[in-house]
Amino acid sequence: MQQPTHSPGPRPTIVALCGSTTYWDQLAEANLYETAAGRIVLAPGYNLKQPHPLWNDPDQADRLKQMLATLHRQKIDLADEVLIVNPGGYIGDSTRREIAYARSLGKPIRYTHPVQDGDGRG
Repeated sequence: MQQPTHSPGPRPTIVALCGSTTYWDQLAEANLYETAAGRIVLAPGYNLKQPHPLWNDPDQADRLKQMLATLHRQKIDLADEVLIVNPGGYIGDSTRREIAYARSLGKPIRYTHPVQDGDGRG
């Protein structure tokens, strides 16, 4: 059996997607475009705004939300850059915290839509 080969050249850029899961479809679209551009995409893998057995119980949902927030920060750690999915310029509190975290690590940040004051605070 032939072993898989890796393509020569540098590793593709890794981009972490951040944004409100209210815009789940826009996050998926950004994932598609970033992947088509040859980037490795680290994206939210959950949408707590949609019903699911994993977060039906409020106590379980709170624990899961905290764990997933930590996991998403770890995705930002791994990323070379961060893409903020912010339709209409919207940036919520969680995304603001992610932007601040990415900035503290010196990660370049891009936005899908213009931000009102240019610094990602909405």
